[in-house]
Amino acid sequence: MSKFNSSMSRRGFLAGSTTMLAAPALAQTSGLDGAETVEVERDLSEVVRRNISSFRSLSWQPYFDTLQNGACLVDTTSRALHYWSEDQSVYKLYPTSVPLTEDLTRLGRTSVVRKVEGPSWRPTPSMRIRNPEWPEFVGPGPDNPLGTHALYLSWTYYRIHGTHDTRKIGRRSSNGCIGLYNEHIAELFALTKVGTQVLLI
Repeated sequence: MSKFNSSMSRRGFLAGSTTMLAAPALAQTSGLDGAETVEVERDLSEVVRRNISSFRSLSWQPYFDTLQNGACLVDTTSRALHYWSEDQSVYKLYPTSVPLTEDLTRLGRTSVVRKVEGPSWRPTPSMRIRNPEWPEFVGPGPDNPLGTHALYLSWTYYRIHGTHDTRKIGRRSSNGCIGLYNEHIAELFALTKVGTQVLLI
C-alpha cells in the first residue's frame, strides 16, 4: 500500500478517475483473483439535489413472490436499498450511490453469489492504459474504492459495496455498482447470505 500512497495521492486518484467515464462497463475484465472493478467517480464538489421525498419505507410484496433467503430491493431513482429478512422480522432502508448514467445501470433480478470482507480492487487493463500511474492492485484499507465489505452479484462486474468516500452516497457516482456507507454495508453484510435475492429497479 505504501507504493500506492507514494505514487499518487488519494486526491489525485479521485481526480484522475473522471477519465474512466468513457469506459464501457462490458469492456471491463476480471483479475486472476476475481478482484475486477467497475468503479468510477465524478467531481464530488458539485452540488447534488437528492431525492429525499422518495426515500420512504416500502412493502416487499409488489417486488418479490417470496422472501426466501431474504431480499434486497435497490431503487436507483430514489437511491435507496431496502432489505427484508426471510422471516420478515428485519427491515432496513439505506441510502446508496447509483450508476452515473442509464447505459451503465443494469436493472432486473440477480442474487448475492459471494461475500467478501476487506475486498481488494484492481483497475482494468483499459484503465491502466489511460492511467499508467495507477496501481495494479489495491488491497483492503482506506484507499480501497470498495470500502470494507462487498456483496458480489450474479452479474459479472456488479456489486453492492461500501465506500470510504462518504460524499458518493446519494449521488450518481459509479460505473455500475451500488455503494453504501461502510457502517451500512457491514450491517447488510451480516444480514445477507449467498442466495439472497436482489432486484434493481
